[in-house]
Amino acid sequence: MADDIQTDNAPDEGAQLHPEQKQYDDHYFKIFESALDQCRDDKPRFGGGSGSGLTLKEFQTLYENDPFYHWIGLDSPLMYVAHKAAGGITSVYRQIGIACQRIFNQMVHDHLGLSSEEAAWSYVIESRRLSLDGRIEIDKVRDAAA
Repeated sequence: MADDIQTDNAPDEGAQLHPEQKQYDDHYFKIFESALDQCRDDKPRFGGGSGSGLTLKEFQTLYENDPFYHWIGLDSPLMYVAHKAAGGITSVYRQIGIACQRIFNQMVHDHLGLSSEEAAWSYVIESRRLSLDGRIEIDKVRDAAA
């Protein structure tokens, strides 16, 4: 039923795109595709910074060497798969957002005749407070045995 609904502003299925619009659409799609390509071969980093990520064996070696993680079973291959899936999903959503931002910026540039600099937007936050769960400065601990 919903497929039969035609709104006034929806194009006819047989309608041809203007060649200029097709060129824009192809370019916008390439921007989108390029962003998603960034997460195609992602591997979990597990706090390893901006490197290429850990293989399953590297992950297991790292987690087996942590007594607590090993004790509760976090060195399981299933945990690696879960991290890989979760990170991959997060990466896909992040890249979709980046692609949409780039496409919007390109559309502003293309359709309003603005330069790339004029079409860009950014802001600076002067004061921003982030907090951690906790921090221990060794020289502040009064109980040496602790």
